Amino acid sequence: MRSTRVSTPLRPRETSPAPAAPVETEYRPRQPVDVGRAVAAQRHGRNDPTYAATGSLGAGGVVWRVSRTPDGVATLALRRTADGTVRAAAWGPGTDWALDQLPALCGASDDPDGFDASRHPSVAEWHRRHPDLRIGRTDLVFDALVSAIMEQKVTGMQAFSAWRSIVTWYGERAPGPTPRPLFAPPDVEGWRHVPSWAWHRAGLEPPQSRTIVEAARRGATIARAATEAPDGEARDRVFIGLRGVGVWTSAETRIRAFGDPDAVSIGDYHLAHQVGYALTGHRTDDDGMLELLEPFAGHRQRVIRLISAGSALEPRRGPRLHPEDHRDR
Repeated sequence: MRSTRVSTPLRPRETSPAPAAPVETEYRPRQPVDVGRAVAAQRHGRNDPTYAATGSLGAGGVVWRVSRTPDGVATLALRRTADGTVRAAAWGPGTDWALDQLPALCGASDDPDGFDASRHPSVAEWHRRHPDLRIGRTDLVFDALVSAIMEQKVTGMQAFSAWRSIVTWYGERAPGPTPRPLFAPPDVEGWRHVPSWAWHRAGLEPPQSRTIVEAARRGATIARAATEAPDGEARDRVFIGLRGVGVWTSAETRIRAFGDPDAVSIGDYHLAHQVGYALTGHRTDDDGMLELLEPFAGHRQRVIRLISAGSALEPRRGPRLHPEDHRDR
């Protein structure tokens, strides 16, 4: 990795080789699944260097997703046909892993059995409108943890900008005929060796960059322990054991990496307000949010996703981040 400070940490121009022939497969969900919504939930802002979309899934569009799998970088191109089949093409050394993981990314691992939407009339209506809503998972623990750490105590715009900068500067160019240059995130050692001036140039605060670097020193151990943990509480103990990681970051990591249907991001300035507004017509705090979601224990994240899908969000009255925001403070 770069160790010498330069005026601008820009990647040199690269000439991409002609893409090799992709490996292709089809995934046929057993039940209707909103694949576009499940995959888009993993996107880090409009200009995410690991994600691109030409149109929308189900309407002739193609979604491109780049990841660093345990076997290497992989680029996925997803297209959904009228009958709900997901056609996927993949490039790169991580192709087999990415194609094997495709159903989980699309929400196949999410089991809504036991979810009783009738406990609240609005939730029942949103569930009726979106019976195909599923929560996807990436199974890439460290990348999920890093992206969540970047989003601590900053606006979404700041976090997405930092992710875009670091991944573009220190990640790896994606294989395949992507519609624009895309990049895979650095590997664990790559995150560990991003120089301090680059974090600053990317707009990330020292507490977040230090947390990422310290987590990278134990990256493989963290990922293994979290994957082997039997439930969300055990995963919380793995993540919150890291200095600089609290309940908000742990919940966000569980949602992204494992598709946890019950995780609630306590400490998010807007979330409690939105849940309160959607379910009662009035804002509430974290304690009030947890009380409102308690009847849906086991599926609390599902209710939060339904609130978003149902466009039951309170109109924004100010900036995304409040000065008193306390996510993992």
